[in-house]
Amino acid sequence: MQIEVITFSKKVEYPEIFELGFPIHIIERKPKKDPRAFYKVYRLLQKFAPDVVHSWGAMASIYAGPACKLLGLKFINQNVMDSAKGLGWFDIQYTRTRVSYPFSDIIISNSKSGLASYDVPEKKALYIYNGFDVNRIANLENPKTVRQNLNIQSPKVVGMVGAFQQRKDYDTYIKAACKIAEQRKDVTFLAIGGGNNLESCKKLVPPQLKAQIIFTGMLPNVESVLNIFDVAVLCTNTKVHQEGISNSILEYMFFGKPVVATAGGGTNEIVFDNKTGLLVEPYDIDGLVQAITTFLDQPEYAHKIGQNARQLVFSNFSLDIMKEKYLDLYQKLLS
Repeated sequence: MQIEVITFSKKVEYPEIFELGFPIHIIERKPKKDPRAFYKVYRLLQKFAPDVVHSWGAMASIYAGPACKLLGLKFINQNVMDSAKGLGWFDIQYTRTRVSYPFSDIIISNSKSGLASYDVPEKKALYIYNGFDVNRIANLENPKTVRQNLNIQSPKVVGMVGAFQQRKDYDTYIKAACKIAEQRKDVTFLAIGGGNNLESCKKLVPPQLKAQIIFTGMLPNVESVLNIFDVAVLCTNTKVHQEGISNSILEYMFFGKPVVATAGGGTNEIVFDNKTGLLVEPYDIDGLVQAITTFLDQPEYAHKIGQNARQLVFSNFSLDIMKEKYLDLYQKLLS
């Protein structure tokens, strides 16, 4: 089997790809929506003549789809990364996704919710859940060391991992954390990540609570930190974003952590209320307080929910299951 990769940036999130030994073509776009990139993609596909082209992301699909149609190549369009916000053609992400459909043989989402919300034609639609790579947790730091490094004094830890961007609802999380911290001193709240909204979120915390609500910024050892969580949270700003299958939630669940998450989108396909976690309505600060407090005050219940969640990841979201589904798809297209 021969593989070649085209990427539109020198910055690659998974540098391991350079160790695999197959050709990698970097097409830098200047400006970002450079129409010349289409011609470069077309020429590379024409030269390589692959049996299947698999895109990842909106602009990759917009460039690759028409080129595949002109060259008569099978095209797998993996452009649906989340669940649409219900704005239809007025939403730029929805529009960019939909215009790539006519060029696609298969359109993949990582959630059933994504397929439905982006109105993917049934005959082209396929969902394949993300797979969790257990090798990512091979070298965890000692929990005691992690606590010392972050200056955590309390016996309990609640945390949220996510970018401080508009799509994540850190406001609700921080306000709920403040309410709980005002009433009890046995818990520390961690907010892990960086982004444009980080400084504004820090201002939500009054001086007397700063020791209990810690903003860590970006961390290289995030798995080691979430391993010390007693409760794991993911709040979503559903006005601008709906989750697909969240990698943060998968990580929480793999570690057996009881999850509290904003209801909606693909989250409902992995967090089953009162079975693998607790769902809270968007922007419901009091509901979030109650859910977190329930897990903090009922450790046996929290452990049971966490173990249910861990089992779900192993049975439905393993890397091996994901790989087998992709290989099966390729074989069907080739036959």
